[in-house]
Amino acid sequence: MAEELQGLVDSIVASTAGLPDPETLACWEPELSGDIDIVIRSDGSWWHGGSCITREGLVRLFASLLRREADDAYYLVTPVEKWRIQVERHALVAVDCDRSGHNGDESWFVLLNTGGRCRIGGRYRLHVQGVPDQGPGAVADDRAFTEGRGNVARDAGAGQTQPWVELPNGLTAQLTRAAWYRLTEAASIRDGRALITSAGTTIDLGAVDGG
Repeated sequence: MAEELQGLVDSIVASTAGLPDPETLACWEPELSGDIDIVIRSDGSWWHGGSCITREGLVRLFASLLRREADDAYYLVTPVEKWRIQVERHALVAVDCDRSGHNGDESWFVLLNTGGRCRIGGRYRLHVQGVPDQGPGAVADDRAFTEGRGNVARDAGAGQTQPWVELPNGLTAQLTRAAWYRLTEAASIRDGRALITSAGTTIDLGAVDGG
């Protein structure tokens, strides 16, 4: 591991007591320490100095300290340090989804590539191409996969980007095909639309073309 990266790890260990929860991370306000050569690529992989960081535990540690601020920049933050890093597209990847609850009191969660879990709905909106603004629900801002239950979002062209979801501390996660399929397969169909319910919010996944 490069000396710079090891120094950051040592500082994190010295200044934190385990991985912070999102609320704790949001409260830390250290001065900017500078820039560090860490890049999160569009596929969700983490790189330092041109080499992929392959240690899963290290990636999870860094991800727990990551936030995006009002300047649209991304930072690794501890109580005493704040390092700016680069993110090519979305900081995280939703590799799957799962559901808890039943009988109208259910919630959907995205499972992240870094081991985290975040509820969809309410303030954490799902973004799907072609879905009108629903306030706390989904927002039209990106293009969905062409496949899924009943060919949901079939109008999206090949090579277009995935649906994505908002996360705590200004972060976002793109949905993999597996995560998107999980939602569309569980959706109910109403008036030609595929719908799920999460955290008291009805979320529109898009039009169904009957395929």
